[in-house]
Amino acid sequence: MTRSLEEISRGLEPSRPGRPIPPGERIHVLGVGGAAASASVLLAAASEARLGGCDAAGPSLYTPAVSEAGIPLEWRHDPAHVVGPGGGAIVDRIAVSKALTSVDPDLPELVAARAAGIPAISCQQLIADAAATRGARLIAVSGTHGKSTTTGWLLHLLLTAGEDPTAFVGALMPSSLTGGEPSVVRVGADPVLVLEADEYGGNFDPYQPAIGVVLNADWDHPDVFASRADVVATFERWIRAFDGGGGPPTLVAVVDDEGVQELLPRLRDWKGRLLLTSISGDGIDPEDRRRALTHDYATAQGPAGAIVGSMEIGEKGNPTLTISGLDRAGGPLPVATLRLIGRHNASNALAAATAAKAHGVPTDAIVSSLAAFEGVGRRLELKGEVRGVAVLDDFGHHPTAIAATIAAVRLRYPGRRLWAVYEPLTFHRTAAMLDQFAEVLATRAERVAIADIFAVRDPDTAIVSAADLAHAINARNGARAVAPGSVVVTADYLASEVEAGDVVLVMGGGRSYVIADRLVEALRARAAEPA
Repeated sequence: MTRSLEEISRGLEPSRPGRPIPPGERIHVLGVGGAAASASVLLAAASEARLGGCDAAGPSLYTPAVSEAGIPLEWRHDPAHVVGPGGGAIVDRIAVSKALTSVDPDLPELVAARAAGIPAISCQQLIADAAATRGARLIAVSGTHGKSTTTGWLLHLLLTAGEDPTAFVGALMPSSLTGGEPSVVRVGADPVLVLEADEYGGNFDPYQPAIGVVLNADWDHPDVFASRADVVATFERWIRAFDGGGGPPTLVAVVDDEGVQELLPRLRDWKGRLLLTSISGDGIDPEDRRRALTHDYATAQGPAGAIVGSMEIGEKGNPTLTISGLDRAGGPLPVATLRLIGRHNASNALAAATAAKAHGVPTDAIVSSLAAFEGVGRRLELKGEVRGVAVLDDFGHHPTAIAATIAAVRLRYPGRRLWAVYEPLTFHRTAAMLDQFAEVLATRAERVAIADIFAVRDPDTAIVSAADLAHAINARNGARAVAPGSVVVTADYLASEVEAGDVVLVMGGGRSYVIADRLVEALRARAAEPA
């Protein structure tokens, strides 16, 4: 069942442009275990607000950085987080993840806040307010897939060019990006915020970037989008609110994506600047492709600009990009061999480079550092290779992302037996896309293990099961699929089944990382046993 923005945002104030947070304002954040919620806490705290947070689901990958910042966290819901014994307000505002309001708008803190007249906003609104407090220019990266990798890549390009931006990435960034411990947030001194922007339920609406990136506009989140057309319309609405801060804003769009191709004709009257990126196909001259794009697409500002990459894939899956249009100064075209594998990452790199160029980073600085980016957490992350078994962890939880990830892994590990291990994220997505998931997994791996579905924003958990997906895979006469149970049980099952030479690709947006970590631990323990 598809729900409206109003239904999933019940009790929250409407989105608006960011405005500065008063010094010392008391804010409590609900659902702090999520990436955006934990980022909102850290960014608001850096703006001199007084923060606290809670999450009934317990600690997550993202909460250690919050605790280390000295922010008190609770692992339960309690009205005492927001009101005193007499019902009077003890906080000035609450910020709430829509993952909570979409399922239960009557959590104890929300009920108490309404009774006490305490305003409630989304976590993304708090991020926008923190940006306004810093007077930050926003550079936002959006898309159904690839946001975290591309945002991290863009941050890397700005850092290596000598800038000191603040950033929010929806994955743990390594210390090379944060300047400290792994976190979803980097706090810098420059008035620039690089962040990823999520389309779910209008989460990106409070962001009004000077530069925005749209990587793709695929159908996802079937609880709020009935079709890809709904997704495209949501992106259009957001883009029309971009704010160039005195000049025209810039949109960087990956024109190879079908959803983006649907979006662009709707922007012909938009008053912003359009920069297109594309990976040219085999036998297509990049310069010809670039000229065609500038001819075919335009906004009210005039014809689009275009940056096109031709790509060669090396023996280990690493793309080499030759880039046309990044610099008009003449001379040889820039070339970069990337550390991240797969065609999708070549496209992400090109988008990051184009956004950096739009921001003003010199071409030489972009090209010299593009290849050095090593990625962010849980994006094709090698957890270990033990006893001849390679174990990788990836955030992919959509059929398109899973297909791209598996294709990249096949290039890196040719000829090896592949285990595709998937923890489905949300019951409604799994039910709506069951056939697509089954087709992708059945035709691209030798063995498949489906862990129990991770529930988020799910009012109905009886509509589908992991066993249903495994059955649909087996019905296609492709890979052999099983549904062992929880993430712990699934890891233990894999430990008993994998053999030397296998590649285990663990995917999911919930707690699937437990599978990868536990499997590596089991393999290392076995390797340490006396022969």
